[in-house]
Amino acid sequence: MSGQRVNNLCSSHKLPLLVLSLLVVYISSINSAPLGEQEAETYNKYYNYTELTDLLKSLAQRYANIANLTSIGKSVENRELWVMRITKDPTLDVTLPGKPKFKYVGNMHGDETVSRQVLIYLLEYLLEKYGEDQRVTELLNTTDIYIMPSMNPDGFEKSIEGDCTGTDEGRYNAKNIDLNRSFPDQFEEVHVKAEDIPEGAAVMKWILENKFVLSGNLHGGTVVASYPYDDSAGHETEGTYSRSPDDALFSYLARVYAENNPVMKTGEPKCEENLSETFKDGITNGAKWYDVAGGMQDYNYLKGNCLEITMELSCCKYPPSSQLRTEWDNNREALLAYMEKIHIGVRGFVRAARNEAPLADAVIMVAGINHNVSTARFGDYYRLLLPGTYTITAVAPGYVPMSVAGVEVNEGKATELNITLVAETDVNLTTPSIPESPTDTSSDSSSSSTSKAAADEKQGSRVTVQPQDFRHHYYNDMELFLQKFSSEYSSITRLYYIGKSVQGRLLWVMEISNNPGVHELGEPEFKYIGNMHGNEVVGRELLLNLIEYLCRNYGTDPEVTQLVDSTRIHIMPSMNPDGYETSQEGDIDGIQGRNNSNNYDLNRNFPDRFNLITDPRQPETIAVMNWAKSYPFVLSANLHGGSLVVNYPFDDNLEDVVGYSKSSDDAVFRMLALAYSQENAQMHGGQPCKELHPYEEYFQDGITNGAAWYNVHGGMQDWNYVNTNCFEVTIELGCYKYPPATDLPKYWEQNRKSLLQFIHQVHRGIKGMVIDSKDESGIPNATITVDPINHSITSNIAGDYWRLLVPGKYLLNVSAQGYSSVSTYVNVPKEGVEIVNFTLTRIHSYTTGQMTEGSTPILDPSVKEFQSLIKLLSGESGLDKLIKDTPTQSSFRYRRYSEVSEFLRGLTLNFPEITSLYSLGQSVEFRTIWALEISNNPKVQEPSEPKIRFVAGIHGNAPVGTELLLEFAASLCINYGKNAAITKLINETRIVILPSINPDGRELAKEKDCTSTVGMTNVHGKDLDSDFFGNASQRAAEPQPETRAVMNLIQERGFSLSVALDGGSVLVTYPYDKPVQSVENDDTLRYLATVYAKNHPTMHLGNTGCPNSSQLSNIPDGVLRAAEWHSHMGSMKDFSVDFGHCPEMTVYTSCCLFPLAEMLPTLWAENRKSLLSMLVEVHKGVRGVVKDKNGKPIVGAIIVLNGGVRVFTGEGGYFHALLAPGLHNIEAVADGYQQQSQKVSVSPFEAASSIIIEFDMENDIFGLPRELVVASAAAAMTALVVTACIIWCVCSAKSNRQKDGFHRLRQHRDDYDDEIRLMSMGSKKSLLSHEFQDESESDEDTLYTNKL
Repeated sequence: MSGQRVNNLCSSHKLPLLVLSLLVVYISSINSAPLGEQEAETYNKYYNYTELTDLLKSLAQRYANIANLTSIGKSVENRELWVMRITKDPTLDVTLPGKPKFKYVGNMHGDETVSRQVLIYLLEYLLEKYGEDQRVTELLNTTDIYIMPSMNPDGFEKSIEGDCTGTDEGRYNAKNIDLNRSFPDQFEEVHVKAEDIPEGAAVMKWILENKFVLSGNLHGGTVVASYPYDDSAGHETEGTYSRSPDDALFSYLARVYAENNPVMKTGEPKCEENLSETFKDGITNGAKWYDVAGGMQDYNYLKGNCLEITMELSCCKYPPSSQLRTEWDNNREALLAYMEKIHIGVRGFVRAARNEAPLADAVIMVAGINHNVSTARFGDYYRLLLPGTYTITAVAPGYVPMSVAGVEVNEGKATELNITLVAETDVNLTTPSIPESPTDTSSDSSSSSTSKAAADEKQGSRVTVQPQDFRHHYYNDMELFLQKFSSEYSSITRLYYIGKSVQGRLLWVMEISNNPGVHELGEPEFKYIGNMHGNEVVGRELLLNLIEYLCRNYGTDPEVTQLVDSTRIHIMPSMNPDGYETSQEGDIDGIQGRNNSNNYDLNRNFPDRFNLITDPRQPETIAVMNWAKSYPFVLSANLHGGSLVVNYPFDDNLEDVVGYSKSSDDAVFRMLALAYSQENAQMHGGQPCKELHPYEEYFQDGITNGAAWYNVHGGMQDWNYVNTNCFEVTIELGCYKYPPATDLPKYWEQNRKSLLQFIHQVHRGIKGMVIDSKDESGIPNATITVDPINHSITSNIAGDYWRLLVPGKYLLNVSAQGYSSVSTYVNVPKEGVEIVNFTLTRIHSYTTGQMTEGSTPILDPSVKEFQSLIKLLSGESGLDKLIKDTPTQSSFRYRRYSEVSEFLRGLTLNFPEITSLYSLGQSVEFRTIWALEISNNPKVQEPSEPKIRFVAGIHGNAPVGTELLLEFAASLCINYGKNAAITKLINETRIVILPSINPDGRELAKEKDCTSTVGMTNVHGKDLDSDFFGNASQRAAEPQPETRAVMNLIQERGFSLSVALDGGSVLVTYPYDKPVQSVENDDTLRYLATVYAKNHPTMHLGNTGCPNSSQLSNIPDGVLRAAEWHSHMGSMKDFSVDFGHCPEMTVYTSCCLFPLAEMLPTLWAENRKSLLSMLVEVHKGVRGVVKDKNGKPIVGAIIVLNGGVRVFTGEGGYFHALLAPGLHNIEAVADGYQQQSQKVSVSPFEAASSIIIEFDMENDIFGLPRELVVASAAAAMTALVVTACIIWCVCSAKSNRQKDGFHRLRQHRDDYDDEIRLMSMGSKKSLLSHEFQDESESDEDTLYTNKL
């Protein structure tokens, strides 16, 4: 039947019609079904990457009118990071104005999979319901929605369905990085390489390029909505509520999601991992739950204009697919309700008054909320807010700021507020038009256009809050005041202290900044210091008033907001709190309380360029000096009382007479001083204190050069200028030193504008970056000079710099060690700052003589990674972070010999893979001199690794060093494998620790005795540090057994650096102890000692603080050549340099030789960073390998550094030498080879320059050309061969007759052998006697020139 039907059809005339019908049906089927998907969603399967890609492409094609699929980047394993944009007209490159941007991100942790599927279902729901469901249609018409189902597709592919707890392999990306711990963090540095997190880098770029308004980050593992902040400054594991400025708003948004999720809203997820865990209302502050540094939600808020919360959707991270329908049902309404909240708050446009042009990137500020948003491309902004009444301010560069008070925000749709800004150039052309109250409909507002004077007088439309409570604050009152404002305005303040006064009062500093606690690249740092003289109190009170004024007006007053946003301001109200407490209200010109409690004038206590200050440095002075060197301050003022004038450097002169002492920056200082005085009418008049002083004192324009007024030796302002990058002036605020409290409002009114105007001056002159052309990293410590000003400044650790200058044209030169210098002309404007960036090129090593191309070896990734670590640890906070990440928990005590031995054995038993303990010898009383080696391969010689030696206990009565080295060894071992930096340092370094080389003396020492000499020597009464002699003629007796043991170790060579710990002072000494006239490598030795001292909190200040008055004080940088300290012969450090070719320094760790055990934790904390810095420093300088043309290493080649200092190549031809930063000449010499010379650049921040020296054979032989000698030798050899052949022919004829004679000769062979052996022994003996003959032993001066 069917066959007949087919035949009939084929034969009928209707065949063409049938074919056409089938074609129509086929085409219709293509148009009606998406590619790759023929079935409706089943909600019971997970989509892998390929299936997800096909589905998304299919949806984008099917719903092209409202969906557009793009990739924002790729994962480590090259999978696309798909984002579906859903909105009306989605293919437009930019969002049309009026449509805020929303995003959802899922599957950030690859094994948390519910989010991935739920977002797929949300995509399908929105696309299918558009045009049918009014709610969805309105949402898509008014919102620009972006959905990323999977941020970590690589991790998802490794995850296993049914695994509820997850695995690191699936959670992390393919580089084993947790993506939600890899974003920049406000409270700590996150060290993750961009190439290791392409997913994170792509998302960060996406966030910064799109002004998203609201966002959700979907996770799994419990059921809760978490909101910022995710971590806190203290990084407590849990329980610390870290409040953001929008805390109430975040809490509300989290509740919106939780309330619409039937499980989440209960607050009791009842997850099997933690059945008792509860969350009130189903929400939590992130840090209160647990601390997460480097999280994405905080990054969105702080850097991206976007409010984001994190939703945990299910207890099981990867539940069976059968549960997916339930998860979708639980979250559908919550997902929609949360998206709709993007339309609350305030929205509108910011336009220019002249032509209605949109102003992009204008800042929108809300009074009382320290978080700003900015306008998008079309001037549109969206500020989410809870219902209430607000003051909104719009600020744009080049325009007069506009504030609108009384903005009503109601529930539901956002209030519309359009703001029009007047250009600063048009400020006198327009009359302001300010609406009294905005409405829910669009309304344009004009900014205030009053003149600057009127604005200052009336504050335009702004209501500026003035300080209200004027009183004198005693120390406790001041402390509470600071704590109160730090707590109330935590988003812009940080309260910290820099030290203590003599009587133990904290020296408080309040930092005010939009990002407190962080140095922001390019942002200058400013400081005010008050109450240096305890009875001059006006400055103390004005600075407290200023703190209140800045805090209360931030976000409402444009000037205050701009200053706080663009400047890191540090305010110290009282430098002399002890003196203040003894001062008396009403004091006009007295001295009670002026000095600190040790009765020293703090403004006569700083190192002086013209006069030696002999007074001991006071703790307040030391604290401020340390502070000033720890921050890149640009400008500062020191507030005093007793007159009314601004005083600028210099404060004294060489002649010590009253007269103008001009600094190189005299014009700059005059500009700065005038900026303050011109805003204070009484001061600017120049005639202060007429009613108090019988003589008439006059200061033109209210300013004066310090020395032209009177000479001050040891002043703080001169020290700042000479020793730091900071320009400081001294401001005398009034004739009464301690006026009545009733006068304080008057002082505030007189000085308010001046205080603000002076801060503005930090934004004068030039600023910019000094950048490495190779890797575009900032170059620290680059020198910026300005022709013709004889005063240079240096770049900060990140490479940014600031240089105050008066307007004009200048020639700038920038140089840095290891780089070619760059010069350029610059015009400094009359207002504002000129930005000038410099890119420097590294100086590459170059050679003379025969060298191979590419003499610098190609580095493998692990070497590059280690070099990056050295650069990181050499930075400003590198070692500080390492110490923070590796806390110690030891109970410090003094250990005798037996305990020391047990401790060392314990290290080897617990950490056998990285430690090796061996004996160097024994003391007189047969105690072992132990050496502990720490390395990743401690029993195998690795000549390519630098070797460092730490030594302690050469004087038994100073055991602090022993305990510090034991703790140092323990901390290294414990953190090996746990801390990446420590692990890499140990893997790349051979560390040898000698904790006690005089154990006998230690057993005799008197505990808790700071000055006793008992135990200083060994039991033979010999000071071991005077027993190290290299030549026999210099010693009266054999070396002590302790000395011999250490000498043998030193003479093994191979060490690059040695650090010896001693006691009795606080400083570092470097070779030589013997009284030599000059030291060839003095710059290197001093530099190494300086590195240790500068990483010590007090040592680098140069004041030992020791009670022994016979000791030197005011030691520059805390470093001395040892002979200037205690000159003597036979020291260990001198022997190390002369015979071990290894620089050694001696560190004196404490004034007390044998301090209380309770002091050991403090001493450890003081020296730990310095000890670690030595592990970093030993990897610097220059290193390399010497080989011949065939690649064979040359052992014993001499490397001559800068024409004097010598080191020798060891096994494998390796050499390593530490050098001071700069350009150095290197010569390589080996017998039979041509001498090679090379120049290398050494950086203070980078690992050693690595070079390859390749020798050619010597061209001359016996002074003749090699070719001539070889040709002559060949001719001679030819003649010899011919002659030998003739002789052989002649002799062979007679061979039969000679056989009997040869037979007899063989019979007496033994006799001949004995005679030959005896002659040989004699020749060897003669050779040895010549080899060890030392013709210079009697000439002591020769030894002094036999240096490293």
